[in-house]
Parts: sequence; structure tokens; C-alpha cells
Amino acid sequence: MTTARFHGSAWGALFVLGASVLWGTTGTAATFAPDVSPLAIGAAAMGFGGLLQAAVAGRLLKAFGFSLRSQWRTVALGAVAVAAYPLAFYSSMHLAGVAVGTVVSIGSAPLASAVIERVADRRPFTRRWVGGAILGVVGAGLLCIAGAGMPRSAMESVPAWSAPAGIALGLLAGLTYALYSWAAHRVINTGVPSRAVMGAVFGTGGLLLMPVLAITGMPFLASWQNLAVGAYMALVPMFAGYVLFGWGLARVHASTATTLSLSETVVAAVLAVVIVGERLPAPGWLGAAMIAAGLFVLTLPAPRSLKLRRERRVEKLLGEPDQVTRGV
Repeated sequence: MTTARFHGSAWGALFVLGASVLWGTTGTAATFAPDVSPLAIGAAAMGFGGLLQAAVAGRLLKAFGFSLRSQWRTVALGAVAVAAYPLAFYSSMHLAGVAVGTVVSIGSAPLASAVIERVADRRPFTRRWVGGAILGVVGAGLLCIAGAGMPRSAMESVPAWSAPAGIALGLLAGLTYALYSWAAHRVINTGVPSRAVMGAVFGTGGLLLMPVLAITGMPFLASWQNLAVGAYMALVPMFAGYVLFGWGLARVHASTATTLSLSETVVAAVLAVVIVGERLPAPGWLGAAMIAAGLFVLTLPAPRSLKLRRERRVEKLLGEPDQVTRGV
């Protein structure tokens, strides 16, 4: 791995981590608009955020229109996943709680992403990724178990099926997150700029969410606070966050990006404790520490000898040294 390629991967990891911090605020922000349904929150956040990405990438979308149209199946798959993700994600947090919903959704994404890459791209699991993913997923599991026992006044009158339903929707959110990450990374790797790809995938997904917002979005107009929450969700975590995520996907593999985004679960859990008032037992903090350790494993530079062996192995498989796959 050349120095330039390493720095590219390091910047990619930092971009994804920055996006994850912004995403970690979404569950807490949604609690400030209790009258707005999770479907409306998701449709407004990802819908307007996606349309903004398409708007700022207008020139690039026109310039690379032919390339994007030639890969319309991958773009369409990513767009459908983008539209499904926020509906499942915010519903999961509404039913199972901010911490648990976020942990299940984001914690399941790395496994789904790795399986997708293994099946679609025949990319093998690396020992380093497996080690980081195991630490992260076990940590996310501890956060989930700890979060399941956190008393939340908003859930006192909720039926017994609420938490299992929230966890199931979280798994669906993790799958769709992995799908649109893989689709965007695949198109970016064909030479289309990340801004154009994110604009196409998220802009189309945003259009698909507009009917949902039209049906469910009236409570946003009921108060300035609800409107402010919707504006924050669309502009900061969804627009700015996914711009950073697109830059990251141009530099690291989708499976690495989804594993790095496990940091979102730590941010969400801490904010749920500090601001929302959820209580996180000791196993939850242990889980947060394990996630941090997994991120450290993924972002720490590999030893020089390991880099050389990996490059030679990949070059032998590909037959062309300049086609060595980028990423951690």
C-alpha cells in the first residue's frame, strides 16, 4: 500500500467517523418532536437530505448522466434501500428506544455488508476486519442487552411486542443501510465522483419518500419546535453526514465503512443517557468500550510486512498492480 493510498484510507475512515457522530444525534433530536411520527421523521430527514444532495450535485449529475444511467439497476437498488432505511430505523427507535434501536440497526449493518460483498464481489473476509467486526458487534450486542433493561417513561404503556418489533425493524434497517452503502461504493469505484453518486442514489431515494412525508408530515407544521427538528435532521445528520459518508466510501470499502459507523451507537447511547434520561448499566459501557476497541483495530495502520504480503497476494490475483483494491 503506497503512502498516498494509506492517507486516502485514513481520511476515508475519518470522514465516516465524522458522519457517524452526526448520525448519532438523530434519535435524541427526534425526541424533541414527540408529536411527529417516526415515519414522518424518517421521510423528512432522509427525503429532504437526499434532495439537497441531488441539488448541490446537479452539474455532476448532468456530466456523468450516461455513466449513472448505464448502472441504473445498482442506482435503483441503492435508492430503494435509502427510502426504506429511515422508515425502519426511526420506527425501530420509537418502539425499542433510542439506544437499542440505534445499536441493532447500525450493529447489524457490518455483517450484512460483508455478506453482500462476499456474494456480489467475491471479496474475502480479512482477519483484521473480522477482528474489528467481532469486537464491534459484541460491543453492540452488550449495548443492546443493557439498553433493553433501561427504564423509559415513554415506553411504560407500550405493549410487550413493541421491543421485539423494534429489534426486527432495526435488523431491516441494518440490511438496507448495508445495501445502499454497497451500491454507492460500487458505482463510485467505476470512476463516477462520490458527489454525483450520492446525489443520484439519495436524490432518487428522497423522491420516493415524498409521498410518505405528504401523508404523515402535517405535525411538522404544528409548532416551530417540530419544524426546527425536521430542519436539523435534514440539514445536519442527513445532508452533511451523508456528504462525509460519500467521501469516505470513495476511500474505503463498504464493509469497512459500515463497521466504522458502529461509533454511531456509542454517540446515540451517551446522548440517550445524558439528554433523554435513559440509564445505561455497566454492560452497556463495556459494550461502548469494545466498539471503540474495534474501531481502533480497523483504523490502526497495518504492519509494513503485512501490507506487502497483502499487496503481492492481490496483485497476483488481479494480474495488474495498479488495480489493487483500495481500503482498509
